[in-house]
Amino acid sequence: MRQTALLITGIALLAACSGDPTAASTAAELQSRAAAAGAAAAGGASFGAAVNKDLATLRRATAPFHNFATASDAGWSTKITSCMTDPDGAGGMGFHYGNTDLIDGTASVDKPELLLYEPDKNGRLTLVAVEYIIPYTAHGREEAPPVLFGQQFKQNDVFQLWGLHAWVWKHNPSGMFADWNPTVNCDNTTDVMAMRHQ
Repeated sequence: MRQTALLITGIALLAACSGDPTAASTAAELQSRAAAAGAAAAGGASFGAAVNKDLATLRRATAPFHNFATASDAGWSTKITSCMTDPDGAGGMGFHYGNTDLIDGTASVDKPELLLYEPDKNGRLTLVAVEYIIPYTAHGREEAPPVLFGQQFKQNDVFQLWGLHAWVWKHNPSGMFADWNPTVNCDNTTDVMAMRHQ
């Protein structure tokens, strides 16, 4: 995790040195996210060395996607859902943007099928989490759940798939792999999809 934080800080410093005020703002945001990721990793120490290593790999792979345009250019351009929130109060998930080329029935730590973005008050999208999905057509609902990070995927009958969230970019008081995050909301958009907690 220390290497990930150093990598993100290095990217942030390079951006700040470019002289571009937007880049400097982005640099500060990246440094803040690196600190948050470090705190999240410290809280996840109980996952064990192998899972913490995989989480660090995931953070390295997705760090460039704090910039939504970069994520879109890299293939995560398909809007899968509006900003998702749970009307029963479990929290939110944000917008789901997918890389449809990756929705192939497999799951790889460094290639999440979906990126989750929370809308901020300035109209920007903030990367908060990822979701791995495997459609029932590739891995039947009646089969044993797929596993990643030592966690079993959960069934989602609404979307006919297995799913696993990883909140690697925003702390989730409900847990790193929980579906909903009580600190995520859709207050800054009118494009909202309310879906009850499963």
